[in-house]
Amino acid sequence: MKTNATQVAPASLNGINVQALQNTVEAITRTPSEGKTSWRVASEWKGGTRADHHVNGCSIGGKFVPREFTIRSDEPEQLCGTNRFSNPQELLMAGLNACMMVGYAAVAATMGITLTKLEVETKGDIDLRGFLGIDTAVPAGYRGLTQTVHIAGDGTEEQFARLHDVIRATSPNFYNLTRAIPTESRLIVDECSPAK
Repeated sequence: MKTNATQVAPASLNGINVQALQNTVEAITRTPSEGKTSWRVASEWKGGTRADHHVNGCSIGGKFVPREFTIRSDEPEQLCGTNRFSNPQELLMAGLNACMMVGYAAVAATMGITLTKLEVETKGDIDLRGFLGIDTAVPAGYRGLTQTVHIAGDGTEEQFARLHDVIRATSPNFYNLTRAIPTESRLIVDECSPAK
């Protein structure tokens, strides 16, 4: 029986085009400016606790990429909302989980690991006394988050442990939530139109 000494990498693994990913890595390694990205979300209050968050595109490697999405947010009825959409805390956790899942799928593909299961659960507690200004000693946000990742596939335990370490080291949103990000927030008071 004849065997191939070189194994051909699959074109796609875990839904990731491995060759395209490798080409991107090589292009950014050669030309670091190709790795520069910019992201923007413009949010608009819709009354009460409702808001719409508009995405119209991003910039990758200095080129504008059109993307048209609207993300809606609300609050539970107990927090004066209509309970129709995810609230900001759920969107924050979803953003973290989604970012990490992209990393798990892509890095596993580059490691030759086929995933059969990937679930990420993140949770945390907020004491509303901080948010509502009832007690200034109470933080307005989380004191900490806990996260559980369930993963399965044809990798070894050691490979999955390495994968987990790599994702925690390279996920942008894991980085963003585990380190303080200097954020400049400025206020512009626009002229109001007279009430009709």
